[in-house]
Amino acid sequence: MLSLSVLYAFLFLYSGQLLFGLLLAETESRSVKKYTPNWDSLDARPLPSWYDESKFGIFIHWGVFSVPSFNNEWFWWQWKGTKPVQKVVNFMKQNYDPNFLYADFGPQFTAEFYNATEWADVFKASGAKYIVFTSKHHEGFTNWPSKHSWNWNSMDVGPKRDLIGELATAIRANTDIHFGLYHSRFEWFHPLYLEDKKNGFKTNTFVEQVSQPELHEIVTAYKPEVVWSDGDQEAPDTYWNSTGFLAWLYNDSPVKNNVVTNDRWGKGCRNHHGGYYTGHDRYNPGTLQKHKWENCMTIDKRSWGYRREAPLADYLTMDDITQILAETVSCGGNLLMNVGPTHDGRIVPIFEERLRQMGSWMEVNGEAIYKSKPWRAQNDTMTKGIWYTSKDNATSVYAIVLDWPSNNQISLGVPTTSSQTTITMLGNQGNLQWKAGAGGAGVVVTLPAMRPCDWAWVLKLQHVK
Repeated sequence: MLSLSVLYAFLFLYSGQLLFGLLLAETESRSVKKYTPNWDSLDARPLPSWYDESKFGIFIHWGVFSVPSFNNEWFWWQWKGTKPVQKVVNFMKQNYDPNFLYADFGPQFTAEFYNATEWADVFKASGAKYIVFTSKHHEGFTNWPSKHSWNWNSMDVGPKRDLIGELATAIRANTDIHFGLYHSRFEWFHPLYLEDKKNGFKTNTFVEQVSQPELHEIVTAYKPEVVWSDGDQEAPDTYWNSTGFLAWLYNDSPVKNNVVTNDRWGKGCRNHHGGYYTGHDRYNPGTLQKHKWENCMTIDKRSWGYRREAPLADYLTMDDITQILAETVSCGGNLLMNVGPTHDGRIVPIFEERLRQMGSWMEVNGEAIYKSKPWRAQNDTMTKGIWYTSKDNATSVYAIVLDWPSNNQISLGVPTTSSQTTITMLGNQGNLQWKAGAGGAGVVVTLPAMRPCDWAWVLKLQHVK
């Protein structure tokens, strides 16, 4: 048996360890940053590093608007809104009964060819590191069985499936892609929203009963690592209770540590508040920005949703896409490139081709994109169509060359070389020949005889300033 003195010593030691543990836990709890529902606090939250490192993501716009698939995803508003678009009105007159309602498109949103695993394979092949999938667009139809959108959701009408759930599961099971969701704050024709609007947004019944509960619902159910807000522009952030939602998202939600958000949280918020800035659609400032930003853009130049009448000329080529990517990443942005599936759930060949082409380009040149940082210069001063990125504290500099010169020689005006400088081309073996430019300024590089890819080529410069 233990002596009494030994027993007292043991109890003293145990109580001391217990007290130390409690003090440590209290200290750790105090050190955890708690965000308050105001912009000064929320805007101070560091952006999770995975987002900046990703550089390239895929946007997917899919909904009931994919049934008429005409003009663009604003079809309902262009048909029945305050300023109807005549060609949309004529389209309905020529092809549908006069009593046809937009809601009648709902059962035709069938998704019979929707295979989330196949989608995930295509997105993986594209080289994208994150996706943003439409949970609800301005038409109000939810791509999940929402409790707050009765009889206007993908389980009650049309597919009779949880479209978000299927894709989230497939992405997480088959890829390392970060899963994100787009959500429209407003709905064009929701009676509660229209009543709030009529009241000058002094009431927020729509927010309390629909918009805010939906956001909590998708975050809790699907745990998106991107919450991409939109449709906020008619009302201030106070109407939307945006700071209240974001405080919950950053403090208490299941994705509080990894989630990123954009800047569309109320009238006047864009490029001022939120996680990263999106400005306007297809935002591409062409100069280095002080705040992390994203260029959300479309392969179809005129629409986010699929449209049947689009001619080939309306689709971006890979030359177009690699140029936009180079401009965007060089200036510190991410590229979020959109595709629009069909009503029956297909990613049509033109979209799939662009995604796979992007992936093949990234296989060769991704070193210059993923985890890169802007360099001291974003584009070249001597030759147009050259954009720079860097890595490893600028010990490696990448020059993205959009146009291959006819004489196989290219002049770079920005880099300063030394006897230790080496230049290679990604996807090509061996060092390239180079010489200092006229008067010692810049560098002239002799390109290899064989091109390692079909669009936009990347020179890797080491030991340059």
